[in-house]
Formats: sequence, C-alpha cells, structure tokens
Amino acid sequence: QLQLVESGGALVQVGGSLTLSCVASGESLGDRTVAWFRQAPGKEREGIASITASGSSATDLDSAEDRFIIYRKNADNMVYLQMSSLRAEDTTVYYCAVSTGSSFRMAEEKYDGWGQGTQVTVSS
Repeated sequence: QLQLVESGGALVQVGGSLTLSCVASGESLGDRTVAWFRQAPGKEREGIASITASGSSATDLDSAEDRFIIYRKNADNMVYLQMSSLRAEDTTVYYCAVSTGSSFRMAEEKYDGWGQGTQVTVSS
C-alpha cells in the first residue's frame, strides 16, 4: 500500500523560502497525479498545486501563483513544493496527496492517499 511522508516544514521568517518534500513508499507513484494541499485549523482544505507524471503542473491557489512551484522526481518517488516569498498567512499544515488517476488537474475527491502533513510556520 502506498504511503506518503512529508518533510521540510519549519519556522521561517516572512519573505523566506522553504522546500517541502514528499516521499512515497510501498508503491511507485507511477503515472498518478500528485498534489499539495494545506489546511489550517477550522478552515477548509485548500488545493495548492498538482502535477502529472509527465510533469504538467497546475497552480490551484491564487496566492501561490508565482511563489510556489511543484515538481517531482519520478525515479525517486518524490514530490516537492518549493515555496518562496512566504507570508504569515501561509502558516498551516501542508499535505501531499496522490490521486487515483493520471489526468491534469484531478478533482480533490480523486485523491485517496494522504501524508500526515508537515507544519509550516511563517513569523514576522
């Protein structure tokens, strides 16, 4: 069974950068689309960006446009979220998730494998 583990979350100052990592084990990511989400306590989960196995990526969160980049290394079963110009409102838990399919921009309900999350705290 495929398992996802995120890492890289940290305390960083406003304007700083972080790269989150997500490693898959148990199974290969194969041709499945993978995404990053985030969810703050008491708030709805937000889709940030997704990427297909071929590398086609989409940013779904307006505030992440031009600041966050998703990429993956299929040979290593890894997915990354490179974040820059971090803001206080980016503070929350970040999750990677793998979908059941391989299409570009899979619907959120199609993501059936989730990591445990990694905390990002942006301080001013």
